[in-house]
Amino acid sequence: MTRIDPRTAVVSDRLAGVQRIIGVTGSKGGIGKSVVASLLALSLADRGVRVGLFDLDFTSPSDHVVLGADRRFPDEEFGIDPHRVEGIDMMSVAFFAGDAPVPLRGDAATNALLELLAITRWSDLDVLVLDMPPGLGDTNLDVIRLLPRLEFLLVGNGSRVVIESVRRALTLFAELEVPMVGLLENMHRGTSTAIADLAAAHRVCFLGSIPYDETLEEALGDAASLRQTAVYAGVPTLD
Repeated sequence: MTRIDPRTAVVSDRLAGVQRIIGVTGSKGGIGKSVVASLLALSLADRGVRVGLFDLDFTSPSDHVVLGADRRFPDEEFGIDPHRVEGIDMMSVAFFAGDAPVPLRGDAATNALLELLAITRWSDLDVLVLDMPPGLGDTNLDVIRLLPRLEFLLVGNGSRVVIESVRRALTLFAELEVPMVGLLENMHRGTSTAIADLAAAHRVCFLGSIPYDETLEEALGDAASLRQTAVYAGVPTLD
């Protein structure tokens, strides 16, 4: 007999008040996925949208660095309450682990994901943004399985290596019939239209190009400065 984990039912209850779940994902690391996810959440909050941000990159959580979030341990009573950061309800494994590494693989990663999904008390939200781990590994596939309402926003750039990885990701998402918000190009330089062409070839909405911004690094951790960056200006509105 297959044993059913009772936490899966709890996850559905925890997310019952969330209208839309968007996973910001990238087929490779180092393409600015976490910055895009964080500034997407910030932009939505600034427009009055009730938004949450859940950093699912357990091995290298960084959304708290982008937004300058206090890493104090979350309040807990009948579950864990997300931090409130710049109008965003935010959860991250960094709030529990601090600076310690969190090396997870296989069943351990699935268990950690289920546990955090089951104990986090999300309020009623219009949008919950998930910052997915890079690649197409266990956590991404588990999230697809556990969250049937999930939509993916795929981030890429003009690198030939990234383009090939994005192509494989688009093929996989089509096979799994995962809804797509669209494909967003980050750190655009020059005149290449490779990402836009790839979106058209796969019949996926092209969400635009965010130019490379040299001011971004110094703006990290300060929401006011982040609002002046090209990334903030370039994240899609999701209207």
